[in-house]
Amino acid sequence: MADKKAAKETAAKANEQKKAKDNGKKKVSLWERVKGFFSRIGKYFKDTKSELKKVVWPSRQDIKIKTITVIVVVLIAAVVLILLDLAFGGIIHLLIGA
Repeated sequence: MADKKAAKETAAKANEQKKAKDNGKKKVSLWERVKGFFSRIGKYFKDTKSELKKVVWPSRQDIKIKTITVIVVVLIAAVVLILLDLAFGGIIHLLIGA
């Protein structure tokens, strides 16, 4: 019986705290929430634009050199992988004897 009474008192206190918390909040209309949403989106794009102005972009020459370097490295890696595949395939073929 005492446990039920304590549980009811605890629930009552929790409800009172929740009501007090809700009374402190200001109700915001739908229009204000929509307006705030779009203003935050606008702020995001403004901030993004200002950050992109700070970026030091590479020159055309740098881009060409780095692109060629990547292509050469990929081709070398492809050749190495093909040769390893042929070598291991041959070894497996000799082991199996097929």
